[in-house]
Amino acid sequence: MKTKLILCIALIAMTLSSSTFAQRLKDIANIQGVRSNQLVGYGLVVGLPGTGEKTRYTEQTFKTMLKNFGINLPENVNPKIKNVAVVAVHAEMPAFIKPGQNLDVTVSSLGEAKSLRGGSLLQTFLKGVDGNVYAIAQGSLVVSGFSAEGLDGSQVIQNTPTVGRIPGGAIVERSVASPFANGDHLTFNLRRADFSTAKRTADAINGLLGPGMARAIDASSIQVSAPRDASQRVSFLATLENIEVEPADESAKVIVNSRTGTIVVGQKVKLLPAAVTHGGLTVTIAEATQVSQPNPFAGGQTVVTTESTIDVDESDNRMFMFNPGTTLDELVRAVNLVGAAPSDVLAILEALKMAGALHGELIII
Repeated sequence: MKTKLILCIALIAMTLSSSTFAQRLKDIANIQGVRSNQLVGYGLVVGLPGTGEKTRYTEQTFKTMLKNFGINLPENVNPKIKNVAVVAVHAEMPAFIKPGQNLDVTVSSLGEAKSLRGGSLLQTFLKGVDGNVYAIAQGSLVVSGFSAEGLDGSQVIQNTPTVGRIPGGAIVERSVASPFANGDHLTFNLRRADFSTAKRTADAINGLLGPGMARAIDASSIQVSAPRDASQRVSFLATLENIEVEPADESAKVIVNSRTGTIVVGQKVKLLPAAVTHGGLTVTIAEATQVSQPNPFAGGQTVVTTESTIDVDESDNRMFMFNPGTTLDELVRAVNLVGAAPSDVLAILEALKMAGALHGELIII
């Protein structure tokens, strides 16, 4: 475990120590207003081989569907529908998609259905956050998982049989208005806000288009003057999104995942003068039970006794000192010298931060 931790930290250190490389604008920023939209719906999956469910809301949904087709069941009639399941259907509607185009949909069981394998989704309306219907889904499900159950209650489940997909299973009925062609400007929003990166992006655009064409509004937004004609904007953006920008270095951070023991040390992290010692006293107590059986003719009694063995092990770890401006490589070497486990490394980093010797932000997730 210690060896894996040491190799992991050293590899991350080597990766982070490399210089920042240029990236295309399309890889670090999004265009404001050009976004996808989430759709969700509620429907019925039918044709299941006995792996459906029999719940109140399933029966109610089934009766409502029949009523829409002019079939009215008496209130006291509860149909046995083990081949039906109520499901939630969701999809993501990309920007600029038009009516008549198709979307992939994901279908998930809402009730007690054991599997959706072999089922078909009936016509389901997919609505947006505004309550309007933007697509209609229907089709046969593709389910990668399966489940099998024996009469004695034993069960085998592989993957997730209660979730399936329908590739191209939804038809778009309504498009979403986009502000792409409105106004005299386009705004690029950085995926990671940084004032230095925003200024570098504006400078790169001005270097291509001319002074004053772009300006950084804040740490994440760059406003660019753009042609009003939509077709010209397409060519305009095709040029801009391939501009290479060198993102600024991140601030000094140490990220610690307390659940997995993963520790990532940023390139700019440095240490002020400090001395650290790592060691501990390990006490092990082993209990052994022994039975004393007397001679059958001696008239004695069987006695149970406990024998304790106590071992004390004091680790012989030495103190080491960080000099002013200690680099990342020196920090990794120091951690390797003490052979610390992930929990011990976290304790060392927290102690250094509390002592004011860690030049960087310590983030525990």
